Amino acid sequence: MVEEILEQGRAAADAALDRLIPLETQPPVSIHKAMRHSVFAGGKRLRPVLCMEAGRMVGGKLPAGIEELGAALEMLHTYSLIHDDLPALDNDDLRRGRPTCHKVFGEAIAILAGDALQTQAYEVLARLKSRAEARVRIIEEIARATGTVDGMIGGQVVDLEAEHMRPNAEMLEYIHRSKTAALISASVVSGGLYAEAKDSQVARLRAFGQAVGLAFQIVDDILDVTQTSEQLGKTAGKDTAAEKATYPALFGLEESARKADSLVSAAFAELEGFGERGERLKELARFLVERKK
Repeated sequence: MVEEILEQGRAAADAALDRLIPLETQPPVSIHKAMRHSVFAGGKRLRPVLCMEAGRMVGGKLPAGIEELGAALEMLHTYSLIHDDLPALDNDDLRRGRPTCHKVFGEAIAILAGDALQTQAYEVLARLKSRAEARVRIIEEIARATGTVDGMIGGQVVDLEAEHMRPNAEMLEYIHRSKTAALISASVVSGGLYAEAKDSQVARLRAFGQAVGLAFQIVDDILDVTQTSEQLGKTAGKDTAAEKATYPALFGLEESARKADSLVSAAFAELEGFGERGERLKELARFLVERKK
């Protein structure tokens, strides 16, 4: 089932992204080429898929227009990747199997492409086909998840500051929960809000997303050690070379894998109240940890 879920979600997200991002022929063409280079470099569209499936679970069917919310989330995710790959941060040459944005277009255009995708995402969010109250809550949720306090940017800062030092478990979890899990959790929560989730349902979606997001990053840490650059679509072993804070570095591979499995089990428990409608999200959570095998 998971392959079908991913393929359907990816197709819907890609169609929305193609419609919402200016064409390469739209002046100034350099920035639009750079934006599209990174957005359409591939990827599973995991955040849009999680968003759409959360909306389906809460509403009983896929809510009309939710693919545009998914597209905005993917724009934000891609902006973070473009900036993360820059020489000032991770200095990577490969992303999703293709040369990174700054390697193709130069650092200045890459920085601006990331900025432009973030700006475009909030324009899309402001025009979502949802009730005004839900739209405001969605924007607040996503802005907080990408910000400095327990959000993506804050996690990136602590990740940078933790290089070449041995972090403790508390710092490591903060980095992963903020840098990666926050946006994954916001994807699930925003999908639920779009489908008019009750507060009690939002709380369960948030807990599910936080657990799945942390499991996802732990598995990424494992794969960075165990797979090749060709398998990953990005440069393998960079975390180890940069002495970055990772779960395998602190706990070893086996304990890291057990932690990821435990988090997915906890995520499953949060969906029990949704009955059979929660099965598609469970399949996606299971897929995240299966990648390490």
